[in-house]
Amino acid sequence: MSAFEQFAGFVSLVGAGPGDPELLTVKAVRRLSEADIVLYDALVPPEVLALASHAPCFCVGKRAGGRGVRQEHINRLLVSMARRGKHVVRLKCGDSFVLGRGGEEALAVARAGIRVDIVPGITTAVAAPALAGIPVTHRGLASGFVVMSGHAERAYRPVIESMAPGSLTLVILMGIASRGALTALLLGCGWNPSTPAAMLFAASTPRAFTWTGLLEELPAAAPAAGRRDAGTIVIGQVVGVGASLGFAAERVASTDARRRRSGFS
Repeated sequence: MSAFEQFAGFVSLVGAGPGDPELLTVKAVRRLSEADIVLYDALVPPEVLALASHAPCFCVGKRAGGRGVRQEHINRLLVSMARRGKHVVRLKCGDSFVLGRGGEEALAVARAGIRVDIVPGITTAVAAPALAGIPVTHRGLASGFVVMSGHAERAYRPVIESMAPGSLTLVILMGIASRGALTALLLGCGWNPSTPAAMLFAASTPRAFTWTGLLEELPAAAPAAGRRDAGTIVIGQVVGVGASLGFAAERVASTDARRRRSGFS
């Protein structure tokens, strides 16, 4: 008997995508329909949870600045429930392995001798820009992109300092609250203040909202104030592609920003 055969239960790490239930994978929908119990992140919408119609669902996530369940406790819950023979679905926003601590949870489950099933999801880092008409790579503008967490300076400073200014598209998750410090660091590292920038809120949902402007305008941009929706920041020349496509998403941009953007749109 292998280490993974001693328990009947197992854990599925399922990526819920950016929010729209239609962007779930077929396998994700099947895992939800088969689940005995679902532990989900705070931003997973009710429409996605409804797909687990036969399983109790418990929120173990947290919102920015709020209290939430500690990661160590989540790991223990996953192990404990699987040891009771349950099929546990850990439902995480976007993709579990993109700044979602999915690797930590998978290791905790595997080390306990429990099978873990990985179901990738569409990462918000790519989906949010795409839904606003912004490609993270574009021939002649950006040949690559960097995804990083804006939650703490110790996480993003080494990444920014290692890059040549403007060489890649920056996609920043969990960075709305720290956008002032992020902008200051980018400018201090030589990024052009007129580099196009965007903030994308509630991507793929009816509340979707896009702000576009310039890097230097990012700290004072108004749309973030009072919004509780998750936001993604994109910085780079590719932001201008969305404007060129004429996407109908709601945008807030100053007249001065539009004038200065005309050079790359």
